[in-house]
Amino acid sequence: MTNTQMQIPELSKLEYLPYIDSQGKLPISLQGKIGVYGIFDQDKKLLFVGYSRDIYQSMKQHLVRQPNSCYWLKTQTIERPNRTILEGIKTAWINENGSLPIGNDIAEAKWNQPIDAKQEMTEAEAIQYSDPLIDEVAKEKLLKNISRRVEANILEILKTRGLEENIRFNPKLKTSGLLDLK
Repeated sequence: MTNTQMQIPELSKLEYLPYIDSQGKLPISLQGKIGVYGIFDQDKKLLFVGYSRDIYQSMKQHLVRQPNSCYWLKTQTIERPNRTILEGIKTAWINENGSLPIGNDIAEAKWNQPIDAKQEMTEAEAIQYSDPLIDEVAKEKLLKNISRRVEANILEILKTRGLEENIRFNPKLKTSGLLDLK
């Protein structure tokens, strides 16, 4: 078997791993591992298939972006990065699923892009933000406060789920109303 040939495992035959284990941790064994992963909800419905050079880091990102959706995981790791192999496994798993998971379809941005805290503005904040008399510094401060509120909500959800991982958001993005891990 050459590097570009690989037996693609059937998604249905892979073991479900808990996203957050009984100690409140993500699977540390996936740190620095290259591979494809499927993320499932509480009912083990496939929501997203992705691949990464560091599955652990990607899992953390998906967890903060979709804290109520990441409950189970299936993975296939490979030794060296190879986009052709990774894409092949991803495509095979999506085909095996029979339909495009929501995270690879209409909700793709919510799984793959930084959280846009501006979407969580209250009506009062939106009015304040659109006020033509407010300067850029005041707008940045407002966005930072909105981002902090959204961050606190996410961290509270993860705490109730028992997460014991250290989650640090990039402070520089908050002034533009975005949340992403550092």
